[in-house]
Amino acid sequence: MESAELFKKVRKIEIKTRGLSNQIFSGQYHSVFKGRGMAFSEVREYQFGDDIRNIDWNVTARFNHPYIKIFDEERELTVMLLIDVSSSNQFGTKKALKQEVITEIAAVLAFSAIKNNDKVGVIFFSKKVEKFIPPKKGTSHILRIIRELIEFKPDEQGTNLAEPLRYLTNVIKKRCTAFVLSDFLDSGFQDAMKIANKKHDLIAVHVTDERETELPDVGLVRVRNAERDLVMWVDSSDMKVRREYNNWYSRQQAFLNDTFLRSGVDVARVRTNQDYIKPLLSLFKVRGGRK
Repeated sequence: MESAELFKKVRKIEIKTRGLSNQIFSGQYHSVFKGRGMAFSEVREYQFGDDIRNIDWNVTARFNHPYIKIFDEERELTVMLLIDVSSSNQFGTKKALKQEVITEIAAVLAFSAIKNNDKVGVIFFSKKVEKFIPPKKGTSHILRIIRELIEFKPDEQGTNLAEPLRYLTNVIKKRCTAFVLSDFLDSGFQDAMKIANKKHDLIAVHVTDERETELPDVGLVRVRNAERDLVMWVDSSDMKVRREYNNWYSRQQAFLNDTFLRSGVDVARVRTNQDYIKPLLSLFKVRGGRK
């Protein structure tokens, strides 16, 4: 992609997602994803009922009167974005491709994070971990992430969700908030997800396209499995074929729902033909209600 065209795309996404972050998400983000540590702020005179464990003995000795330390919540967090760049996300039949929706949501989350002085890192994955961008702060860092989201070309086409989850567990030492943005067309990642969510705070953003939910009756159609690079002809007018496809989709959704539930992972479900603001805000609201 030429630099002028890339700059134009980055700028367009920046304007839209930064605006959404500023207007809608930052307050919600701040209230839901709180820091977990406490930082020393100041001292004041001891008052009846204060915790004596917080007495500052040095200041107390100096003024011959009890003083206690005041602590503020440490706001700084690390936010990791696990981005699915497999070929199945290059699909969309209505407003946008799944990959385009993932890019915008990732940008909104990234801008929300840096507005709250948090670090943001990224793991791009397909069948393997394709690229790791270490967590950093700052707008220039976020713009680099957006550029990578737009023009990144993976080595592999398939999906193996267990790989980035294991990588997250092993590489990010301190507890972080991690968003997994994917269509989750995979299996066998249950254990890796459960382990990752014990160490970190894991959140799934499940992006799907309306056409994936059922096979329409449109006669003989040529279809391509992008992740396996296979092309085949399917007779969609055959009720048995449509039923088998619908059954497969239902089983896959049941598997995902069970996996998220057993792993204790919250999930936002986003369709390519719908606005992603409502499901994200609903996610924040549910998490906020549990605080």
